[in-house]
Formats: sequence, structure tokens, C-alpha cells
Amino acid sequence: MTLRTPVKFRSKLPDVGTTIFTVIGQLSAQHNAINLSQGAPNFPCDPQLVAGVTRAMQDNHNQYAPMTGLHALKERIVQKISDLYHTDYDVDNEILITASASEGLYSAISGLVHPGDEVIYFEPSFDSYAPIVRLQGATPVAIKLTVPDFAVNWDEVRAAITPRTRMIIINTPHNPSGQVFSRADLEQLAAITRNTDIVILSDEVYEHVVFDGEPHHGMATHPQLAERSVIISSFGKTYHVTGWRVGYCVAPAELMEEICKVHQFLMFSADTPMQYAFADHMRDPQSWLSLSAFYQRKRDLLHTLLAESPFRLLPSAGSFFMLADYSHFSEESDSEMVKRLITDYGVATIPLSAFYTDGTDNKLIRLSFAKDEATLRAGAQALCRVKPR
Repeated sequence: MTLRTPVKFRSKLPDVGTTIFTVIGQLSAQHNAINLSQGAPNFPCDPQLVAGVTRAMQDNHNQYAPMTGLHALKERIVQKISDLYHTDYDVDNEILITASASEGLYSAISGLVHPGDEVIYFEPSFDSYAPIVRLQGATPVAIKLTVPDFAVNWDEVRAAITPRTRMIIINTPHNPSGQVFSRADLEQLAAITRNTDIVILSDEVYEHVVFDGEPHHGMATHPQLAERSVIISSFGKTYHVTGWRVGYCVAPAELMEEICKVHQFLMFSADTPMQYAFADHMRDPQSWLSLSAFYQRKRDLLHTLLAESPFRLLPSAGSFFMLADYSHFSEESDSEMVKRLITDYGVATIPLSAFYTDGTDNKLIRLSFAKDEATLRAGAQALCRVKPR
């Protein structure tokens, strides 16, 4: 029996329903499909991390952490950013440990965006950006990345800026396309935002997963952009523990003050034992410096395994993902293709249209290679059997 409420109310997100990720997950479970859809590793994390959390719990670190995070962990983050990107942040006023990168995104947008503001972001995009903006009474302004290279058309960005533009949301390395910002992109962004009050919210959760020997061109690498940027990163993505839900946020003190006002009432603090474990684990820089090579091997393996498939693979310069084009052998919508792959071939992927608010269909599907070798081989074998329709 379903309980019915007599309360009349107006939804803040009337057009938001069950996400495609949930739909695909349920369909995949019904067909026991091989999971190349979810951007979460299916292999274990470093046992030392689990031991670190256990040790922290046994040492009775089970109560609230400080609101902005464990000081030792924030010190490690400051040192890492200084070593990698040559920008120095104040450990007390410019670093915030969040209960997931998603919470960091919400706290930043909620704290800095007001009703009537406009927020520019780029599609295809992570699905939470636009709804969070709308919840603030602000207007999300989507600019489509060019296809198939998924680059930013900076002339379109210039044309989209109005006196109401408060924020530009960046995601590099990019989910779902696997593309990354270049130094030239940073210069364009700096030129566009110079002498404005526009805040940059930079989602950099895959900052340590950049391939082919290229550096990560994040906002902290550019002094002018660092001064107006809120940068979000993720321990879950870095350390293969997406279920632990711990991330962090860095920003100039004036911006961070507003973000913390939201964070303290939204979560107050992130999980304490995990913070102790991460602080200890970050003593070894190889724990993040090794990630690019680790995931590049997985990217290259999946690319090789799919050489005989009917799909055309687009280049992946970073992240856990690559896109596959099927337009040359099928007129199916990407959602239809994904469902057929699950029901007929037992492999789960994600339709790229799920990352567009208007459902743009470029006949592309997203594959995740954040999987163990057996899963990659089994998934590729299934995709190599796909027949045109």
C-alpha cells in the first residue's frame, strides 16, 4: 500500500525524474550485464587504506571532524597542489574537506549563485550541474561542445555572457567525453573573465587521470584563474573508493567563506575515519602520481580489444571514459542502442544523450574502462559480436 499525502506542494524540479543511470542499472541487473557503464572501479582499493580507516575507528576517531576538515589532511592537499601546480593555498582558510565532490559542487553553487543569476556550463555534462543551479533560482545556460572533438567554442562563450553571468562551470578531464583542457583553453578562459565578477567552478575530480604524458591544465596552474576559481576534487576517484564519499574544495578565502556557510549546515563535516586514512595515505605522492599510467593501460587495453568491433572509438585524453560511435552501422537512437546491447549482448554502456538537457543524439555511447581486466575483456568480447541493424 502506498501512503498518500493530502499536502499540496509545488516541485522545485518538476521535470527531473529517475536518471538514466538508475534505469540502465536496473535493466543491467535484470540481464546480469557486464558493467562498462558506471564510472566506478570494480577492483579493490589499496588494503592500506582500509587498514587506515579501521585503525582510525579503533583509535576512537569516530566523532565529528572539524567543520572544514582534518588539519593534517588539508596540509597534505596544500602540499600536493603546491608541488604539482605551483600555487599556494592557506590551509586554514582556503581548503574544505567535503562529504563527496558532489557536496562540494552543491555547496559552491548554493553559496555563490543567487536568484536571477546565470551560470554557463558545457554539454554534454555531468547531470547535477543544471539542477543545482535551478535550485538556487538561477538560470543554467548550456553551451554545446563541438563534436567529435568536444572542444569549447570560446566565441560562443563570449556571446553567452551577460551582466547576469555569475559563474562558468568547467569539467576537465571531461566526463563523459574524456577530453581535457589545454593551456590555450586556460588563456581563453582567463581573457573572457578578466575584469569581471565571474566565478569559475572547476570540476577536476579526474585531475590525476590524464594520458599520453600530458600535464593536467587545471585552474590552479594559472595564477589569474586561481584567483577566481573554486576547484573540486575527489578522494573517491583518486583512490578507487567512490562509496566513501569524501572530496575536497579549494578556493580563495573570500569565496571559501561563503561556501563554508552552506557546508556547515548541509553536512557540517565529512566522515572522520576516512579523513585520517587519506591523510596517512597521502604521505606517498605515488598514490596519485601512478594513476595516469594505471588507467592509461586500461584505456589502451580496451581500445585494442575493440579493434575488431563495429564501433569507432573516439580518442580519450583523460578520465575513466571513452566514447564509441556507431552511426556508420545503425540508425538506432543511442538509448535504443544501449538497451539492445544490454538485452541482446549482455553489456551495459551509457547513451551520450543522457548528458544533454535536450537529449541531443550524436549516435555515441560512453564506455567506462575503470574495471578489472576480466570485465574489460568480457565487455569487449560482447561488443565485438554486435551486428548492424
